[in-house]
Amino acid sequence: MNMRNQWPVLPIVAGLASGLLTGCGTESGGSGGSGSTVVMGMSDDVLATDPASGYDPGSWLMFNNVFQSLLSFPRGATEPQPEAAEECSFTDTRTQVYACTLKDGLKFSNGDSLTSEDVKFSFDRMLKINDDAGPAIMFPMLEKVETPDEKTVVFRLNTPDATFPSKIASGAGSIVDPTQYDADGLREDGEAVGSGPYKLDSFGENEAVFSVNENYKGTADVQNTGVTLRFFHGDQAALKKSLLDNKVDIAYRGLSASDVADIEQADDSSGVEIVEGSSAEVQHLVFNMDDPVAGQLGVRKAIAHLLDRDALIEDVYQGTATPLYSIIPAGISGHNTAYFDTYGARPSKAKAAAALQADGITTGKVKLTLWSTPSRYGPATDDELKAIAEQLNASGLFDADVQSVAFDQYEQDIADGKYGVYVKGWVPDYPDADNFTAPFFGKGNVLSNNYANNTITGTLIPQTAAQSDRGATDDAYGKLQDIVADELPVLPVWQAKQYAVTREDVYGLEYCLDASTVFRFWELSKA
Repeated sequence: MNMRNQWPVLPIVAGLASGLLTGCGTESGGSGGSGSTVVMGMSDDVLATDPASGYDPGSWLMFNNVFQSLLSFPRGATEPQPEAAEECSFTDTRTQVYACTLKDGLKFSNGDSLTSEDVKFSFDRMLKINDDAGPAIMFPMLEKVETPDEKTVVFRLNTPDATFPSKIASGAGSIVDPTQYDADGLREDGEAVGSGPYKLDSFGENEAVFSVNENYKGTADVQNTGVTLRFFHGDQAALKKSLLDNKVDIAYRGLSASDVADIEQADDSSGVEIVEGSSAEVQHLVFNMDDPVAGQLGVRKAIAHLLDRDALIEDVYQGTATPLYSIIPAGISGHNTAYFDTYGARPSKAKAAAALQADGITTGKVKLTLWSTPSRYGPATDDELKAIAEQLNASGLFDADVQSVAFDQYEQDIADGKYGVYVKGWVPDYPDADNFTAPFFGKGNVLSNNYANNTITGTLIPQTAAQSDRGATDDAYGKLQDIVADELPVLPVWQAKQYAVTREDVYGLEYCLDASTVFRFWELSKA
């Protein structure tokens, strides 16, 4: 799996209930919405309309609005609540059997009834297809899905996993209609049939049109008559211009830091305003532990002592991110400041030189290439890596340069072990510390950096995964972060703030930007 594509969500303490989950908010039917159609511009793309394939923010944005999951994240929440389900709970003490009862009267947008067999079909299909660009990788623990009756779904897990409710509440838990989807292959016609608040009316290269699903039965209270999503394919200037020219109501995902700064400084006559939140999105430098240069602990420690995050945030990101000093970001339960405690916030040439000397690296400058990819992890990534190289070189201890390659080649080269230091970004699948640790440091981790620690894989990850009281995992996650800070397979750089810019007559955007990463079309309204 590739780390999910993202660009610069309100910090909330994460927690999962292991007992009975009961609904929150009001239940809604498909009322057709109210108000007007909202037009939203986005710089990145929707890479898939089939939830067995898409594993990127654009695709999940669509899935979260067109498809239902058994559970969902209400606005401002990090604990999943019933959506297509009436109730869900673990039925054993080991968090290995999870059962859900469906709501009565569920239907897909085409009028087909939704039963437990459809839920089973959706999960079985996703796992069977096991698409390289899909979310099946999130479910190695799922042994089988059972349907004792048409309203009951039972998930049997091969290992304890208290975060399973969050996983099925994400876009990966999207329920599809078996009459519309092949059990063995992906749907490739650009259409989608789900039971969520919206229907996908059309999907093209530059635009997707959504209308309200009149058959919807769930917790979303739709505030508009539809949403049109326009794709700008990385053209940030065109997205900004369309917003200022009143051709889109919202600009989401893709405005550059300078664009945001310009809009913040503009007078009120522009007719737009910025909605800001913090975010659980992170970016790291990754070290290949088998590389002859980056594999040396002294080199990695020297880089950690020289990295000036504050300068990067000010000079490259113009305040649109915050320095990150651990693997688990601020606002997620389990966060600590292990890297701050170990390496400090101020760059130190003396400590960097001492780290190199302690590892026997005493002759000449350390020659190093930092590998980047131009847009996958944000439009300023290349500039950021160049700034880091300049910081290293300014110390007199490094001779660092930057190479940037297209993402497909970048991923292949990483898999082939060709890079010593490279950048990776991460948008969480669900707002829990597990999603910032197990994918990076568990067995078969997504970083492809040849790092393994038996305490982490053998004790800490299984221990935290099995703990139903998520608040009780803080000590274990603290130990994990301390180990990683000491061994340095990755170096956290920043945690994003999330921005969306909206016309003054559009409301509800603040309910779309939180740590769950769920963008809720139904919260938007236009005067």
